[in-house]
Amino acid sequence: MGLEQNYVSLEQISLLHNRFKQLSQNEETLRRDDLKTIQDLESNPIRSQIIEAFFDSRNFQKDGVGSVEEIGFEEFLTVMSYFRAPPQHITEEQREKIRRSKLRFLFNMHDTDNDGTITLEEYRHVVEELLSRSGALGRETAKGIADAAMLEVASISVGPMAPDDFYEGITFEHFLKILNGVEIETNMHIRFLNMDATVLCK
Repeated sequence: MGLEQNYVSLEQISLLHNRFKQLSQNEETLRRDDLKTIQDLESNPIRSQIIEAFFDSRNFQKDGVGSVEEIGFEEFLTVMSYFRAPPQHITEEQREKIRRSKLRFLFNMHDTDNDGTITLEEYRHVVEELLSRSGALGRETAKGIADAAMLEVASISVGPMAPDDFYEGITFEHFLKILNGVEIETNMHIRFLNMDATVLCK
């Protein structure tokens, strides 16, 4: 179960269930091909990662490993919950728990081989995506900041590198520290059949 399911109202669950039935063509389960039909995802630079996230068992099972071929509504609801803005009236402890779960989800999305690390290049994509989707920055500005962030991470992580050095990647704990100042809670959103998940799930 996702940390945020507790904050989803019955009305929102009903709307999401209708969306699930629409995408699955009234079947009990969703497959990757069902999500590939969503036009709003076609221009998203991380479309494949978003789709794969719905079938990554790490995102809806404790100690989950690997991916599944199809998901039911409960798994769909759990993954959708990661894209919601947090409720306003919650404790700092709850807010921090939600933030950590979202960052873990984001990390998993880019740790495609499940080895517990993401590469510097993958990290740059994460930062660029978060910044450009905030609406305050254009894509090129976000890209520049992301490039700078990547170089900064490299210097913090490994110090001066010799040309032959191999960089192992960024762990989740390091990822948490790096993104400490980045506001991600309201920037993570995707659209499903012309319905913005952040609008839907407020």
